[in-house]
Amino acid sequence: MSTSAGLRGIHLTRRLLQLASGLALYGASAALLVRGGLGLEPWGVLHQGLSERSGLSMGVVSIIVGATVLLLWIPLRQRPGLGTVSNVFVVGLAMDATLALVPDAHGLPARITLLVAGIVLNGVATGLYIAARFGPGPRDGLMTGLNRVTGRSIRLVRTSIEIAVVATGFALGGSVGIGTVAYALAIGPLAQLFLRVFAVPPAPASSPVVAAGSPEQAILRP
Repeated sequence: MSTSAGLRGIHLTRRLLQLASGLALYGASAALLVRGGLGLEPWGVLHQGLSERSGLSMGVVSIIVGATVLLLWIPLRQRPGLGTVSNVFVVGLAMDATLALVPDAHGLPARITLLVAGIVLNGVATGLYIAARFGPGPRDGLMTGLNRVTGRSIRLVRTSIEIAVVATGFALGGSVGIGTVAYALAIGPLAQLFLRVFAVPPAPASSPVVAAGSPEQAILRP
């Protein structure tokens, strides 16, 4: 094996490890927000509301929602990457595993601790996952696809989607609170920070592995 081939192999291994660890940590951090009980991130509100109404676990609901959103990529002519498909399953499985291990917090200090830990770890997970450059998550692909098709700004499309998601989730019984606001304010700066921390340098030569999109194209969240 040539030196360049070996370096490409190491480069690919690092990206795959970042992808897997980022997605698993994303699911775990979302579960910590649930156990904190002070409010969830926008899509978490929807997942919890659907879980309450259906009797399914939040992780299973997350998988179903992710797969459904991915189907909406078809008319938008979005192309999924390895990270897109992995996202649908890994995040939900990691969420359910963490919910099974971590009990509900009792007392405000414990709940705040879980909230802060969940938000920070979500930022870490976002940096790991996006910097791996294997394609955006289903929800972000929906956003960028609508941006391209409608000509509306990313800011407007994202805000509209998340308002609709939060409103629907809240109506179904999802948890909206100070944690929802704190997440909205903190996740952008945290994601930007950890994108720089976990940035993967370019491979020494072109690789045959599909790497759909750049960190900038996969906007913030799996």
